[in-house]
Amino acid sequence: MNIGNKIKMLRIKNGLTQEELANRSELSKGFISQIERDLTSPSIATLVDLLQCLGTNLKDFFNEIVNEKIVFGKEDIFVKEDRDLNYEISWIVPDSQKNRMEPIVMALESGGSSEPDDPHEGEEFGYVLSGSIYIHLGSKKYKAKKDESFYFKPTVVHYISNGGKSRARLLWVSTPPNF
Repeated sequence: MNIGNKIKMLRIKNGLTQEELANRSELSKGFISQIERDLTSPSIATLVDLLQCLGTNLKDFFNEIVNEKIVFGKEDIFVKEDRDLNYEISWIVPDSQKNRMEPIVMALESGGSSEPDDPHEGEEFGYVLSGSIYIHLGSKKYKAKKDESFYFKPTVVHYISNGGKSRARLLWVSTPPNF
């Protein structure tokens, strides 16, 4: 991080000259100039005083805003196909396994199923986009069809299957990431 340049940008944003900032912070204009050109570094106490004069604080000053991607399109999707179990998973948010939740779109051919998953922390949510599926939770089985959703805590072995005659598609979200 370029502290000097960031201080300069804050000073300009606040409509202050170097001399005005120097007077407010009880520093010399030359010292402000040296800080802004990164020829010297202020002590923490001096930086706190400067930032106060500029209407901010240490936390906000050093909190860098990351330009994160918000909207994802077809070019961002990663697809995995399993011909043995007759399913296809589309990761619709790249690198979502690094986040708190992991959304996928799963397509299950007739007779297809996801891989059984052991119990784990977190929660599972799904929304059936087309067709119908079975949610297997331990020895219990629940049916969900188009425009229905499911939600459960994965405390038992669980998986999804397609017992219907047509392809089923669902949006499935796991937290923490588990796919």
